[in-house]
Amino acid sequence: MNLLNKIERKFGKLAIPNLPKWIILTYIIGYVIYYLYPTAIAYIYLEPELILKGQVWRLITWVFVPPTTTNIFFVLIMLFFYYSISTTLEQTWGSFRFTFYIITGLLFMIIGSFVLYLLTPNYLHFGILYSTHYINLAIFLAFAATYPDMTVMLYFLIPLKIKWLALVDVVIIIIDFVRATLWETRVAIIASVLNFLLFFLLSRKYKSGVTPTFTRQKPKRKAEAPKRFNPHTGGITKHKCAICGRTENDGIDLEFRFCTKCNGNYEYCQDHLFTHTHKQ
Repeated sequence: MNLLNKIERKFGKLAIPNLPKWIILTYIIGYVIYYLYPTAIAYIYLEPELILKGQVWRLITWVFVPPTTTNIFFVLIMLFFYYSISTTLEQTWGSFRFTFYIITGLLFMIIGSFVLYLLTPNYLHFGILYSTHYINLAIFLAFAATYPDMTVMLYFLIPLKIKWLALVDVVIIIIDFVRATLWETRVAIIASVLNFLLFFLLSRKYKSGVTPTFTRQKPKRKAEAPKRFNPHTGGITKHKCAICGRTENDGIDLEFRFCTKCNGNYEYCQDHLFTHTHKQ
């Protein structure tokens, strides 16, 4: 069992279901503020000095600062795209892992801003650099690492595998980091990339390309799945791991999903879903 599995077993109940919906909602609220009350944006930036002076709401409200773009058409495309890939990641990883990934990214950004504040004299009014732009970057990199061979239509016309788009993004990140004149920009980049690297290090046994279904199967999947007898309880169980044999009666926090890469109706618990050998 990797470290992230242990963390999930202990804190799994803290997961935020449907988190992508709330992320997009913060973007929408941020854009409403940006378009209707542009001067109000300055009161929600992540500014450590002002936070230490009592404006503690900035620890939370900075997540409403939207990615910098003023074109409403690109805003709508961005919202749709990131909702789509965020939802896919949540479905693939589970609510807890996706929540963990987003929350640690936000915490790294906050910690980085305070460290920079302590090391940099006259540090103020750089909160504009700490927006959700780099949170989006971390989500995109995670999606590309999980589904590298998925094809997207660039400008609705050019089919490209998402791993190549991610490679272009990485090159741009490196260029931005080298050319940045402010360490505030570099800290924001480091925070997002560090979050990505830490997550995949903690879940190093995670195998990409697995597209599981939910514990609550579709009607067709439920009809096809055979009923399983649990010798410990003498009753019928709905789920059973093909590796360890555990069922839902072995723990209320256990999750079970089918792997579409395996031939047949093979179901796995959360500890073996991404570590098993596909049955062909």
